Amino acid sequence: MIVDGIADLPATTPAIVGLSVREPARRWRCPKAEPGQVGIAQLTPGVAGRCCRAIIGTLLDSHVLAEEMGMVNIIARMADGTWQTNVDPPLISDLVNNPNVIFWVDLNQPNADEYDILRDEFAFHPLAIEDVIQSHQRPKIDIYDHYYFLVLYALTYDSATESLHTHELEMFVGRNYVVTVHKNPIHQVKMTLEQWRRNVEALGVDIGALVYTLMDRIVDDYFPVIDAIAERMETLEQRIFEEFDRSSLEDIFLLKKQLLGVRRLVAPERDVFNVLLRRDPMILSPASIPYFQDVYDHTIRASDSLDTYRDLLSSVLDAYLSVQGNRLNEIIYRLTIISTIFLPLTFLTGFFGMNFTGLPFESTPVMILALLLMVITPVTFYRFLRRNGWR
Repeated sequence: MIVDGIADLPATTPAIVGLSVREPARRWRCPKAEPGQVGIAQLTPGVAGRCCRAIIGTLLDSHVLAEEMGMVNIIARMADGTWQTNVDPPLISDLVNNPNVIFWVDLNQPNADEYDILRDEFAFHPLAIEDVIQSHQRPKIDIYDHYYFLVLYALTYDSATESLHTHELEMFVGRNYVVTVHKNPIHQVKMTLEQWRRNVEALGVDIGALVYTLMDRIVDDYFPVIDAIAERMETLEQRIFEEFDRSSLEDIFLLKKQLLGVRRLVAPERDVFNVLLRRDPMILSPASIPYFQDVYDHTIRASDSLDTYRDLLSSVLDAYLSVQGNRLNEIIYRLTIISTIFLPLTFLTGFFGMNFTGLPFESTPVMILALLLMVITPVTFYRFLRRNGWR
């Protein structure tokens, strides 16, 4: 299988797609393996299980987990159309093997025991579990034989503090299940869960429709954030021309930082949805593919908007520098006028102020005439400059 230029990979090694760099998953040696054994695929089931536990134990020891208990939300739609919400985690493996059941497992702020669900009940790849435990992953999709592993980001914008918040979301998508993991509450996940239970017929019973609804809500919520940044940009541009101050420059660079941060998240997600459109392997049904095309189009539109606003922000920075240069030129201009007016006065005072005897015109009547000349000359220069258009 080839995914965006990645050659055939072993069945147990995921293809990683994200940003503009595509590389196979790094080689990893299990600490429980015998000499000569490298990958999980070369291990016996018992040793492979010990390797998973070794990886998770090491990662949990090196990362601070939330002190409060995590929350596991399991919603299953059974074959007869009924809902079951009190599923015990040990029974999840039975649901995975039942193609007539569709279920969603949401891990909100999981603790160490709840991370074990990913290993014990779903048997997910250790590298995927490692990425779940370690935060701050880039948006990507890893393709395995029977499921997808995705990393997406939801965005929220606080207009009161003008701050941008990102929420990392890890997803496992199988043929009949969705597993979401996040370390802080994400309202898009909560809203999709509620909508799925209230109106399952409208969303569709297929797992692809459920995944599409969640992804579409996440991507659509990018646009209010982008619009809020655009409004701040327009306000900032107006403030530069009306009330020029030094804080405008700080706001420009803060906006630029936020725009670049959003674009670093949105741009690689185009590759994620592009892989979903390839339908290889066949995890999602063909009927759901056009819906993911819609999400892909929205992602492209959001990325294009970010590029446009980034260029506009550069124009705002140029306008700030232009206004600053004009103000500096205005100050220099006025100082030049003042210097020109007082230049004759400087000459006269310097000439008559020399510390020598026998100077011409040093009698009292001449001194009075010199004083009058010192007053008349600047006034005459000022009137001359005003008449010739100087302010």
